[in-house]
Amino acid sequence: MGLRIVNSAMAIGLVAIAAVPAQASVKAGIDAWQRGDSARAIAIWRGLAEKGDSDAAFNLGQAYRLGRGVAADSGQAKKWFERAARAGHLDAQVSLGLLLFDSGSRREGLDWLERAAERGEPRALLVVGTALFNGDDLPPDPVKGYAYVSRAAAQGLPPAKETLAEMDRVMPLSQRQKGVAMAQQAARPGKPATKTPSKAAATPKASVSAPVAAAKTTAVAAARGVWRIQLGAFSSKANAQSLYARLQGKLGGAQAFYVPVGEMTRLQAGPFESRAFASAACARLKPQPCFALEAR
Repeated sequence: MGLRIVNSAMAIGLVAIAAVPAQASVKAGIDAWQRGDSARAIAIWRGLAEKGDSDAAFNLGQAYRLGRGVAADSGQAKKWFERAARAGHLDAQVSLGLLLFDSGSRREGLDWLERAAERGEPRALLVVGTALFNGDDLPPDPVKGYAYVSRAAAQGLPPAKETLAEMDRVMPLSQRQKGVAMAQQAARPGKPATKTPSKAAATPKASVSAPVAAAKTTAVAAARGVWRIQLGAFSSKANAQSLYARLQGKLGGAQAFYVPVGEMTRLQAGPFESRAFASAACARLKPQPCFALEAR
């Protein structure tokens, strides 16, 4: 029996909105969205998306997917996701792929997810890797599937860790060893990054509530450890630096990490000594989208 493909957008952390301030007006839309003024955000993003701004198009697609500020409309969500995805927007490629996959257009969805997986995106690696393992809609290749899921798990994606554990129980050791070697090859310089999580951060409503004991995170606690928080994915490093400068005072001394993934730059901060400390840092940044990840 094949492994279950985790194809639910919610199950693998599809975000509600991208904190991707490609320019001041896109950020103005994000600010309006976070204030609850969805109509204003939609108006800003629509104008920019119609002029070819991929970040705005992605955010507009998310609004239609969620039915926030506009009536929920999967057709419109697909339209705007596809427009951004064709411009190379990594998160749009994932969102479009998952939307198509979940709606029954599995082969078309996998085409987009394969593109994102080649760029090291963990959610895409998980779905494509599981499909390769099962031979569902893709030629069966359990070794490559194991490599893909391993890379997703290495980036801290919980469903990928669960799927990898299932693979470990049913795959021969020799195949797993080949998969590990393939994953390590992909992690070498010049290859897609394998230890950074997805793009975009989690929706503010989905922020993890850290234990009270972890709420007193300090610069000392942030000075060691393998945990980071991810604050967004950006079409330019300058925008990532701008967001870090704005949030730095709330980060308790955590330093910035600018992780290149294709043409995107992911902003991470840390290190933190545990998931609890990292989650506590995220909680203090609300409503800024944020999630914790292990960066071993």
